[in-house]
Amino acid sequence: MYTVIGVRFKTAGKIYYFDPGEWEMIRGDHVVVETARGVEYGEVVLANREVSPEDVVLPLKQVMRKANSEDAEVVEANHVKAVEAKSIYRQKVELHALEMKLVDAEYTFDLNKLIFYFTADGRVDFRELVRDLASVFRVRIELRQIGVRDEAKLLGGIGPCGRLLCCSSWMGEFDPVSIRMAKDQSLSLNPAKISGLCGRLMCCLKFENESYQDQAVWV
Repeated sequence: MYTVIGVRFKTAGKIYYFDPGEWEMIRGDHVVVETARGVEYGEVVLANREVSPEDVVLPLKQVMRKANSEDAEVVEANHVKAVEAKSIYRQKVELHALEMKLVDAEYTFDLNKLIFYFTADGRVDFRELVRDLASVFRVRIELRQIGVRDEAKLLGGIGPCGRLLCCSSWMGEFDPVSIRMAKDQSLSLNPAKISGLCGRLMCCLKFENESYQDQAVWV
């Protein structure tokens, strides 16, 4: 068994396990950890617990330290810089005449990397754009093309139910959703009624699907 904590780096983001070392963490604590992207600041959403070896990806990285108020100020400053970077990105995209729609931008906690999330209808050759952006910001640049579901997760919004989108408020990961789920629940197959803001089938079609399947078996 391994002692771990669960950490999120974004609201409704995926939960990653880390070794807390000597730290006793509680939900709501913030930590500074090393990730594949670099040093990052995250929120503890799962306190210290034991998990089986098959539930972790080894090697398990250890928490560098508990975050403090100064770290929170760094995160806020990075956010301001990322907002400023968006306007420069848009100018450069227009200059290079690329069909790319900016969704979001973020710096890693240690300012070693600046990541731009964008959508596009197809593949985009942005090599010249990356070089141009790197010369401006003097950090590693990553351009990440995302799909419409990820776009909705990043931007947020209000669903047909009148509540905040599940994907942007609490869902860590997307599950496959099929039209069969709508049929099993005797829902209208009108795309306008079973599609979310992203234009894809609503994630909530899966939430009660197993219950409907169980009822069908008993019937």
